[in-house]
Amino acid sequence: MYKLSRTRIILILLVCLIGIFFAIPNLIKNKEALPSWWQPVNLGLDLQGGSNLLLEVKIDDVLKERMGTVEDSVRQVLRENKIRYQNLKAGDTSVTVKIDNLSARNQAMGLFKKLDNEMNVAETGNGVIEITYNEMALNALKKRIVDQSIEIVRRRIDELGTKEPVIQGQGTDRIVVQLPGLQNPEYVKSLLGKTAKMSFHLVDENSTAMDARRGKLSAASRLAKGVGGETYVISRKPIIGGEHLVDSQPNFQEGSPVVSFKFDTVGGKKFGEVTKENVGSRLAIVLDNEVISAPVIQTAILGGSGIISGNFTVKDANDLALLLRSGALPAPLEVLEERTVGAGLGADSIRDGITASVIGLIAVVIFMIAAYGLFGIFTTIAVFMNLFLMLGALSFMGATLTLPGIAGIILTIGMAVDANVLIFERMREEVKAGRSTRDAADAGFNEAWGTIVDSNLTTLVAAFVLFYFGTGPVRGFAVTLTIGILTSMFTSVTVTRVIISTWINRCKPTKLPI
Repeated sequence: MYKLSRTRIILILLVCLIGIFFAIPNLIKNKEALPSWWQPVNLGLDLQGGSNLLLEVKIDDVLKERMGTVEDSVRQVLRENKIRYQNLKAGDTSVTVKIDNLSARNQAMGLFKKLDNEMNVAETGNGVIEITYNEMALNALKKRIVDQSIEIVRRRIDELGTKEPVIQGQGTDRIVVQLPGLQNPEYVKSLLGKTAKMSFHLVDENSTAMDARRGKLSAASRLAKGVGGETYVISRKPIIGGEHLVDSQPNFQEGSPVVSFKFDTVGGKKFGEVTKENVGSRLAIVLDNEVISAPVIQTAILGGSGIISGNFTVKDANDLALLLRSGALPAPLEVLEERTVGAGLGADSIRDGITASVIGLIAVVIFMIAAYGLFGIFTTIAVFMNLFLMLGALSFMGATLTLPGIAGIILTIGMAVDANVLIFERMREEVKAGRSTRDAADAGFNEAWGTIVDSNLTTLVAAFVLFYFGTGPVRGFAVTLTIGILTSMFTSVTVTRVIISTWINRCKPTKLPI
């Protein structure tokens, strides 16, 4: 223990200096002058206020799209059963079709009822059949769309769970988003304004945009605008949808920003088959009805992954990867209201919380010094180093600190002290057993290490469970708790060990002051 290598000591000191370096912005008053990569921990909405967005989920657009799908299914059923029909059309909430023959109409109604048990099929008169969602299914669909939208909004804004926005439903079709410390939410609005519905289509090489404008376009193709203003003729039916995407990351290819993507097993197999059969053809990658890239298929892509290239900047590639990774919104979102909100807690409450934290820290320090003397002072140094490392890690991550996060920090302070208590008590036992000063100190660290790991490991498991299943402030608490556990294990064992070994080598004490 007392013969730590120079390399090990340098590494430990380097970690401490890096932690202090990233924690320094939290002590600087003029934070606006600091570079973007060297910023303090953000304060949560309950501590400093921020921006409030009220979003409307455009459920009617989804219903209209669903009715279009039902229309296609109805047309297919009628054609397969050779039933004559007229005026088949999809409305905003229903699909109607006219069948004059009574026998054929009854047959069709029976077939329509088998399409979807959530649909009502009724005759409205004059041979017209109307297909609509039943009320229970419609309410369940609306709730499902809103819940899914909330989760995807959360992923886009706070992918790592460190910014702690408030995201919750309001009424049947609205979402409230509160963003801590954000005074200009334009970037967030741009992220949320994109549905990010992605699909892959083959380019129709036999038709041109000019042909389409003249009405010479096959029923299997349609026009689509490109990012650069070019117009493409693509297959109406996608060869594969974005629902099969499982990951997307920003990357570089030949020095240019690109986005790499990966399909699930089903999507990868389907993508491989299509590209194998269409080598030499162009593949249009469509995002929100706009062609973002249309490369030529050079060879079969059998690995279930690929590259989206285009005139991307680094920011464009990062944003696109985030949108695809978080998933497509089930319905478009419209910003109904945008305003600035004040802190959820008053200045008195914040001041009282900080005062309580300081009092708790002072009480712990007094106890350690009273119980272990000089070693208690060493522990105090390690505890403050632990705070610097935690603040440095949170600042580096761009995390947002709220009261639950502060609670996680305070909890880890006590846990860091627990580790030192185990080490010092073990030293006392070794001294009583007659071991020398250096051997007792060495045994204290080595023998207590297993117990420290076991106790912290169980807390880490609990923190991971909170992070995985929790949302908002719960995830923030889990993040600060996890960081605190890791930094406290480092400081209570490694930093304290360096301090004590340095003291023993320089002062050469005849007994330990504990």
